[in-house]
Amino acid sequence: MGNKAKLFAKIITVSDGVSTGHREDISGQRIEECLQESDWEIISRSVIPDGMESVSTELKKAASNFHGLIVTTGGTGFGPRDFTPEGTKLVLEREAPGIAEAMRLINPLGRLSRLVAGTLNESLIINLPGSSKGSIECLDAVLDILGHAVKLLQDNSDPHPTVGHHHG
Repeated sequence: MGNKAKLFAKIITVSDGVSTGHREDISGQRIEECLQESDWEIISRSVIPDGMESVSTELKKAASNFHGLIVTTGGTGFGPRDFTPEGTKLVLEREAPGIAEAMRLINPLGRLSRLVAGTLNESLIINLPGSSKGSIECLDAVLDILGHAVKLLQDNSDPHPTVGHHHG
């Protein structure tokens, strides 16, 4: 492991079906495995019902005294209960449109995706779709920069991950 700082993540599954026990949390499980493979340590996984209020409350709780990545899965489409992006926007201090755009570009169906990304305190929050395939596709699209982004939230002197740029 060496001198690599540990990267911490929390996963929030937003789904009426999962929260009532009618559906299995496959996306949450896949996201956890995907992040662990990239050296993220999963601190917690929670399941909440759909809705703006439930999402904003859970995100505020998750971001309290936490330096790391918070990933939501579910509630980002056009369904009548899909309010994850709205709940997320309620609590974001700063949006990270580049991350959301990169995730949308990965698949033609991304045009239907309303997911958002941004920061709250020392947490980077990203919305992922509820489908297990879509969530991993979107996560893969930005996984390479998430660690760098999270480090910047605490210490702006993190060297840029590009090679070959000399200043001075």
